[in-house]
Amino acid sequence: MNRLNSQPAVSTRRRSSSSLNGSRLTQIFISIAVTLCIAVTLYPFLYVFSMSLSDPKYVIDRSVWLLPKGLTFDAYRLVLENPFVWKAYSNTIWYTSVGTLINVVMTILAAYPLSRRTFVLRYPLMVFIVITMFFSGGLIPTFIVVSDLGLYNTRWAMVLPGAVWAFNIIIARTFFQSIPEELVEAAKIDGANDLTILARVILPLSKPIIAVLTLFYAVGHWNSYFNAVLYLSSSSLHPLQIYLQKILVALSDQFAGATTAGIVRTAEVEQLKYSSIMVTILPILFIYPFLQKYFVQGVMIGALKD
Repeated sequence: MNRLNSQPAVSTRRRSSSSLNGSRLTQIFISIAVTLCIAVTLYPFLYVFSMSLSDPKYVIDRSVWLLPKGLTFDAYRLVLENPFVWKAYSNTIWYTSVGTLINVVMTILAAYPLSRRTFVLRYPLMVFIVITMFFSGGLIPTFIVVSDLGLYNTRWAMVLPGAVWAFNIIIARTFFQSIPEELVEAAKIDGANDLTILARVILPLSKPIIAVLTLFYAVGHWNSYFNAVLYLSSSSLHPLQIYLQKILVALSDQFAGATTAGIVRTAEVEQLKYSSIMVTILPILFIYPFLQKYFVQGVMIGALKD
């Protein structure tokens, strides 16, 4: 009898041990996969950073693979001493800050009414918004509209044509729908109107989605290149990405040569490319950690529908 009772216990222990071993193997596999993803993601940044700090002779012969060789900051000094870099920086900061502010305000003002079940036009308007994600007016009609509105070759041409993104409206709308309706009803009983409810009830609870929208829009404006090519003919209005394009293309053609001096100059220009890339991407990398704690929460809530 004792032997029969011990058999189920042994079988249970075996299943538990097998389950534990399978869980450990899964954890090891996930850890290896995540480590590989991190390595693949970080290596390009580390490579560019190392190339920007290495001696030009090591840069030109591509002997830098991981860590800098012949540490030097001359390329950064050349970049930061260039007045065109600071002008392009100021333009990009203006486009990013003003454009992101307009984007976030417009997105919230569009998404909040569409999240209210009492708004009778929510479904027809959502259909029109979704249609814009698949069909657009086209490049030439958009350019004509921008020109006829007097926005061509002005700062506003970089921020007003893309004042709101349909995808972000959908994310923000879904987030607002997750806020309990009882809070809105209680505020209405206390005599608050819709703007008061939005400002004093909804927005204080919406820090995660505001952080997500801010990051999405800010990265888009910081990396904006094509709109500047289309709408800005004056070099004094060009953003940092246009300057980076000149560094990557124009300088290489200008200074490449067959003589010894030409080779040295080409090496310096090659290193200048990498230092310019680092100067361009570092600000947006420094901003992300401050928004990261809200980012995952906002994306997950805004991506799920009740």
